[in-house]
Amino acid sequence: METFNYFKQICGIPRESGNEDGIRNFLLAWARENNFRARTDSAGNVIVYRDATEGCENVPPVCLQGHMDMVCVKTPESNHNFLTDPIETVEKDGFLYARDTSLGADNGIALAMTMALFTDPDAKHGPLEALFTFSEETGMFGAFGLDGSLIKSRRMINLDSEEEGIIYIGCAGGTDVHGTFCSDLQSVPEDWEPVFIKVGGMKGGHSGGEIHRQRANAIKVLSLLLCALEQEDRPFMLSSIDGGTRRNVIPSEASCVICLPTETKKASMKLILNAFEQAKALYAIEDPGMFNDHYCSNHNSSLKKPEKAFSVQDSKSIARALFCLPHGVASMSKAVEGVVETSQNLAIIKTEGNKVDVDISVRSLVEYAKATQVRVNEYILKNFGFEVETGGDYPSWAPDRESALCAFCAKAWKDVTGKDAVITSIHAGLECGIINSRVPGMDSVSLGPDLFDVHSVNEHLSVASATRVYDFVKHLLSIIR
Repeated sequence: METFNYFKQICGIPRESGNEDGIRNFLLAWARENNFRARTDSAGNVIVYRDATEGCENVPPVCLQGHMDMVCVKTPESNHNFLTDPIETVEKDGFLYARDTSLGADNGIALAMTMALFTDPDAKHGPLEALFTFSEETGMFGAFGLDGSLIKSRRMINLDSEEEGIIYIGCAGGTDVHGTFCSDLQSVPEDWEPVFIKVGGMKGGHSGGEIHRQRANAIKVLSLLLCALEQEDRPFMLSSIDGGTRRNVIPSEASCVICLPTETKKASMKLILNAFEQAKALYAIEDPGMFNDHYCSNHNSSLKKPEKAFSVQDSKSIARALFCLPHGVASMSKAVEGVVETSQNLAIIKTEGNKVDVDISVRSLVEYAKATQVRVNEYILKNFGFEVETGGDYPSWAPDRESALCAFCAKAWKDVTGKDAVITSIHAGLECGIINSRVPGMDSVSLGPDLFDVHSVNEHLSVASATRVYDFVKHLLSIIR
C-alpha cells in the first residue's frame, strides 16, 4: 500500500518540532515531482493543490490536514540522535513500532495518507488541498500563523486522531504554566552523604489522549519519596532534580540527588524505599513495570558529593510543591459523556545551578475551567516560593452538532461499515478550531486510524486500521458533493 511507502520515507527524515525544514522540503519536492501546485506561507506551513479528477471538476474543494512535526522520545539506553537519525520502523503482529524511539505516526500517517490519496490513480474526487502545518506539538504555531487566504476549501478533514470509527467535532484548549524556584545554595555539611534516586519504567504517553488511564507520573512518584522524608521530619538537602521531556508527554522517568546526614541515612533510605513500594502498589495495574534505582557515594565512585545544595527548608518547599501540584483528570465533561473536561500534566522539572524549573500543561474543554485550573497551579507554586509565568494558550474547539460535514461522514461510515460512528470531542488538542478561525466558514471533522501509546517509546500503529481509514477517506472523497 502506497501509504506505508510514503510513511517509511517520512520516518527517514528528522522532524522534531522546530526542525521541520527537512520534511517541508521533502513535501515540496514531492509536489513538484507530481506537478502539483504548492505554496509555503510566511509562517512555514505547506499547502499543496490537486486538481479534480475527470467528471468532478464542479465539486467544491476539500482540505486534508495534518502536521509535519513529531514528539521525539527514546529509551534511556538509546543513542538515537533526533537531529540526524531516521526513525527505524519494525512491523510486529500487524502493528508498526519504532526501534527504541517514538514512531511519529502522530502525525506522519496523516502526511502519508494524504500523499497517497493525491497520487492514487484510482481515486475520484473534486479539487483537493493538503494543509501540512508545523510545530503542532509545541504550541500549534503553524495553525496560529496560517495565511487563511491560501485555503479555498470550506470543508476540512483533519487526520490527526487516534481511534478508528470516531469522528471528533471538538477538542480541549490548553495553557502552559511555568514555575521557577531560585535561592542561594548552602554548603553541604561534612558529615552528610549524597544519594542518587531514580524512578522509571512508567508507560508515560500522550498527556491528552492517555491522561484518563491514571498512569503514574514519575515526577509525582519522586515527590512521594521526598515527602516521606519530610513527613517524618528527616532533614535532606536537594542538589538536583530532573524529569520529563515534553509538556504533552506524561513523564516516565525522574531522578534527583539529595544529601542526607550520615547518622540518619539508613533510616531515611528505609522511609524512601517503603514509600516507593506503596507507590508501586498504587500503580500496579497501569504501570507494573515501575522501578527505582538508588545508590550512595560509598557504593558508586561516580557519585560525587556536591559542595552546595538547596537548604533543608528550600528542599522541603520544592518537595511540598511537587507533592501538592495536581496531575491527572480534574473533572469529566457533563456535556460530552465519557470525555475528560479538565486535566493537567506535571510535565517537566529540571535543575540548573540554584534554580529549579517546573512546566505544567493544563487542558480543558471549557475556557473558564481551564483558567481556574491555571490559578490552582499559580497559588500552589507561589505559596512555596516559585515565580510563575503562563503562556502557550490555545482555544478549545467548540463542538458543532449541526456540522453538515460531520453528518455526511457519519452516514458514509454507516454505509461502508454497517456501524454507527461515535461522534464526540477529544481531550487532546487539535488544530481544527484554530484553522476554522483563520478560514471563515470552514466546517471541520477529525478522524484517523488506531494509534496506541503515542508520545512514548511504545507508540504503535495498526496497519489494518490505517488501511481501512485510507479506504474510507478515499470513498468519502469520491461521493462528497
